[in-house]
Amino acid sequence: MKAMILAAGYGTRLRPYTDHTPKPLFSIAGRPLLDEIIRRLQKAGCKAVIINTHHLHAQIEAFVADQNFSLEIYTRHEPEILGTGGAIKNVSDFWDDQPFMVINADIIADIDLTEIYDGHCRHQPPATLVLCDDPKFNSVIVEQNKWITGFSDQSRGGDPTTGSLLTFTGVQVLDPLVLDYIPAGRPYSSIDAFKKILAQGKKLAAIVVPKNRWQDIGTPTSYRQAAIDRAVPLAFEAAFPAAGNQPVDRIKLKGDGSQRQWYRLKTRQGSLIMVDHGIRQTRLTSEVDSFVQLGEHLYRQGVSVPKIYFYDTFCGLVFLEDLGDDHLQQSVKTTDDPQAIIKQYQSVIDQLISMSRLGAEKFDQNWTYQTPAYDQKLILEKECRYFQEAFLNGYLAYEIRFKDLEPEFTLLAGNTLQNPTIGFMHRDMQSRNIMLRDNTVFFIDFQAGRMGPIQYDLASLLIDPYVELPQRLQDRLLDYSIEMLSQTTSIAPDKFRTCYHYCTLTRNLQILGAFAYLSKVAGKKHFEQYIPAALRTLKSNLTAGDHNEFPRLTAAAERVYSHLMKTGKI
Repeated sequence: MKAMILAAGYGTRLRPYTDHTPKPLFSIAGRPLLDEIIRRLQKAGCKAVIINTHHLHAQIEAFVADQNFSLEIYTRHEPEILGTGGAIKNVSDFWDDQPFMVINADIIADIDLTEIYDGHCRHQPPATLVLCDDPKFNSVIVEQNKWITGFSDQSRGGDPTTGSLLTFTGVQVLDPLVLDYIPAGRPYSSIDAFKKILAQGKKLAAIVVPKNRWQDIGTPTSYRQAAIDRAVPLAFEAAFPAAGNQPVDRIKLKGDGSQRQWYRLKTRQGSLIMVDHGIRQTRLTSEVDSFVQLGEHLYRQGVSVPKIYFYDTFCGLVFLEDLGDDHLQQSVKTTDDPQAIIKQYQSVIDQLISMSRLGAEKFDQNWTYQTPAYDQKLILEKECRYFQEAFLNGYLAYEIRFKDLEPEFTLLAGNTLQNPTIGFMHRDMQSRNIMLRDNTVFFIDFQAGRMGPIQYDLASLLIDPYVELPQRLQDRLLDYSIEMLSQTTSIAPDKFRTCYHYCTLTRNLQILGAFAYLSKVAGKKHFEQYIPAALRTLKSNLTAGDHNEFPRLTAAAERVYSHLMKTGKI
């Protein structure tokens, strides 16, 4: 057997995702479609495969060159797309005198290719097409479930028991004589060739398979569903090897500030969390890549994070250990005992210090997105400008330009990066990202992690507006942090506190920018209730110390505070 994989198309219905990745390299359960098709052909005894290419052809050619399949694989670039028939004719030199198989590169088909090929060879029709019943695509006219008699331009429901219309799955076996019905050197449809064959009174064979053996992935919705259908059982197999195939209940979770979708998947054996980042929008390192790579790194290092059982970063799916629903904010808000709160935060700080140290070991900056480290660029763009554009301009409609505050923002960024205690930095260490299970602290949402000052994570934890710890507790917990760090790291407490102070300011700017964006742009109004607490903290920290280093920023904060007072929001 020889085979051809049709992989030249633009994948128009899957744009914008096919603008950066050809559809044959879309992944299902972590493997590109093209890889799965080649391996199915290999299993069926195919000796050689040729792949036609056009759209983003270099990516497909590079993928093939990088693999180690046991059969011969060739690619044939089409400067102009030739259509299904033209593509088959264009590789006439590849075919011999035996029937050959042709498969579309954009399908998922659980079909025994050996059985299909052997069935064609037994009956030796000009062509054998594999069909199923899908009312959305039914357009092949079939008699007695065996013979194709024509092709319809309109799709409608079919009945495979009595005939009428069925759907072509994209899998076919052709006799070399079909080549005689295809003109050379120009675009041509294989359907037109089949119509010529039928017009001469010859028959085309049909092999009908159940609909659940074939899935179209021509749209983002159908691709996503196919990816989920394939990934879910593999994730449960990885997490619960002895469970077997069980029905899975899917419960959508509320989520938080992220645009990602969160689900709890439950079976009788156990449950998993599925995080859906959406289909990849770029070939560059993206959030889902960092989520997986940092999560696996931290878990390997012994940091208390959920285990990742399975993932497919192209379609954006990650399956995690289910840590339950209890997080630090809930615990603090339902506890009246200050000593119990202090003890709980001390436990978090112990884990935070451990993560900073362990996460820094064997850390690879290529895992990060945005910037490889917490640097001046990130502070100015993702914290200072975020505050100015999303909060001052967007939320409050103040006409304050970035350049009006830029000298103070630059000073703040420079001061923040002096005297840091560098380690792995979570960068969103707030109470909703700290889960509690069986008296153990777990950190989640670590995808923004990078190397940076531990002072920033401590600031995120202690000034967290979701909790709004009293200043005296913040001071006491900062003292505890310095004491614990001093046992393993050489630090100067005064310099540590100075860096911590500036980190409270940069973090505060980021918080207000995020709450403003989420409440006004993303439509998540519940975040608005935390703006007053964040503003109070910013106002307090800006005026701390003997002199005011940031007069314009302080004046802006005072103006905002007065405005919110007058409007009754504080």
